[in-house]
Amino acid sequence: MSGYFGRFYYLFRLSRYDIVYIHLWVTPFGASIFEWLYRKFSWKIIYDIDDLIYLSDVKSKAHPLVNIIKGRRKPLFLMKMADHVITCTPHLDNFVRQFNVQTTDISSTINTDIYRPKQNYNVQDKFIIGWSGSHSTSKYLHLLDDVFKDLAKKHSFKLVVMGDPSFALDSVEVEALPWNEEYEVEVIRRFDVGVYPLPDEEWVLGKSGLKALQYMSAGVPTVATAIGTIFRIIENGENGILVRTQEEWNKALTTLMENEELRKSLGKSAVQTVEEKYSVNANKRVYLNILGTLTQPKH
Repeated sequence: MSGYFGRFYYLFRLSRYDIVYIHLWVTPFGASIFEWLYRKFSWKIIYDIDDLIYLSDVKSKAHPLVNIIKGRRKPLFLMKMADHVITCTPHLDNFVRQFNVQTTDISSTINTDIYRPKQNYNVQDKFIIGWSGSHSTSKYLHLLDDVFKDLAKKHSFKLVVMGDPSFALDSVEVEALPWNEEYEVEVIRRFDVGVYPLPDEEWVLGKSGLKALQYMSAGVPTVATAIGTIFRIIENGENGILVRTQEEWNKALTTLMENEELRKSLGKSAVQTVEEKYSVNANKRVYLNILGTLTQPKH
């Protein structure tokens, strides 16, 4: 409720700004009332959408009213009414262009001043397979349950999970941590390998691969499901490894466990990829050009 009061309060301040930057929505629930008001009170609006939040919960078989309560129509309204839309994947960008041709596809970016790459690829104490995410996405890490259990029969390793402190897996040593900005980078740098498993579902096509980019920026060799936008981030065998089947996951992780030079090679190439294409420094000019275009006086 305090958040809604805050949004109402800002209605009377919006006209002070040249541009109002909206991420995902103005308010999360209900009809597009606040979004309509913000459009009326703002000079220019940039709408930033980095997820397919407009998709209905078809698989949950939820009552249609649920999708109304969740405000699934809000993103569509903002796509139509924004002066510019920033997306994060080609699939999402193509969808938005049905409603607004003023779009720019910009992948999630990494602050490489904070994400400094690891230098040591020796295994410290025990090999660490790492994953970073949240309670809502940790279910996708369970896609690899059988892979981890099989690996545990032959190799000694620890699975470090950041973002879901309740995560557990029988017969596998797990260190589960809550997400915390203060130690996020430090934990990722501990990974000997970072994993990014994804299901074969439409919503994946709206994911920019941020988890993979975080691993890669820290110099952590990354193994990811070969689906969606990950193809433009990882070149298989050059700066990471792309897999599809359980057997390929098992083979990739086993190979990286046994080959320090490969881990180092993939990690170093990954850092270079992020710095050149996916860092804040590499993408700031694109953002500044959008801002400059919208604030340029008309003659």
